[in-house]
Amino acid sequence: MRWTEGRTEISFDAGSFPAKVGGVDVENPVWLAPLAGITIPPVRSFFRQLGAGLVHTEMVSCAGLVHGSGKTFSMLRTADGERPVVLQLFAADAETLLEGARMALDRSSFEALGINMACPMPKVTRRGAGSGLLERPGIAAAMVKALVPLGLPVWAKIRKPPMTSPMDTLTFSGMLLEAGASHVCIHGRQPSQKYGGMADSSVVLEAARAFPGRIAASGDIFTPGDAKRMLDGGCSAVFVARGAFRDPFLIPAILEGCGFTVDPGHLADSPGSRIDLMISLGERILSEEGEKAAIVLLKRFLSGIFRGLYGASRFRQAVSRSSSWGEMRAALEEWKASPERGEQCDRREASRRDRSSGG
Repeated sequence: MRWTEGRTEISFDAGSFPAKVGGVDVENPVWLAPLAGITIPPVRSFFRQLGAGLVHTEMVSCAGLVHGSGKTFSMLRTADGERPVVLQLFAADAETLLEGARMALDRSSFEALGINMACPMPKVTRRGAGSGLLERPGIAAAMVKALVPLGLPVWAKIRKPPMTSPMDTLTFSGMLLEAGASHVCIHGRQPSQKYGGMADSSVVLEAARAFPGRIAASGDIFTPGDAKRMLDGGCSAVFVARGAFRDPFLIPAILEGCGFTVDPGHLADSPGSRIDLMISLGERILSEEGEKAAIVLLKRFLSGIFRGLYGASRFRQAVSRSSSWGEMRAALEEWKASPERGEQCDRREASRRDRSSGG
């Protein structure tokens, strides 16, 4: 294995897409990360509609599949309009991983198989899965080798290894690629940080330079500038995670900032279209997952629904207090029809004209 060094500057070119990344054909390099309890089929389809180039399932327990858990098997559902989709699996050993992956592929089809080696939560790591694998590199490599013969690209999602790991980020990533992984996503936090502090982007960019086209970035992708910096630094893609539910419309904003053509209705200047999209998402979650899921998930997206819209606090509070989908939908539709909203949009446009004219 040969690792290159140096700091060659790269300027991201949207014209290089569509492309094959990690063995998967994608429209762009801005992808929805696997998010427990969030990346269900309606949400994945929603983000594909907004332009995400690829989406992930939730983390699926291979032990749950092997033991016949109906809840776990239900997480394998896919929907029209969401492909390409990567199945994100977790297990503590290669044998369970392989058996679970085979069972999953008997039930559904996916564009790639992802192995989670990043989750820092104790309920996962105490069994040796998730980021626990960062301290068990031999098992991690065996997992990749076990899945390769299934015929799909094998991806891994890792974190910056802890000080107790026998390998650093670059060495661990290289080991996985040598074992047969087609792609590695690196989150720049160590497991002990969970989601606090700052992600170390330098280790991600170092790996991206060493393994061109095979390293994606995760962690602290909250603005178009965050994403552009990682893509310009040589990352093959960015995984948008918590940023996606802080602001559901972050992905189209990133795409626009990177030079891709974006539906104007998905941008901040089209609040009415944004509300229509959120209502449509709520209706679909309601029909497929039930009212509780619709209310819980829409409330998680709440801050992003009204982000940047002046004077919307009263309606934000009405949505947050909603105890039924009917109440929530009524609050969203009331805001959309409110004369206040038109006045807010008029003020925004006037302010924009003043800035552009130097006034």
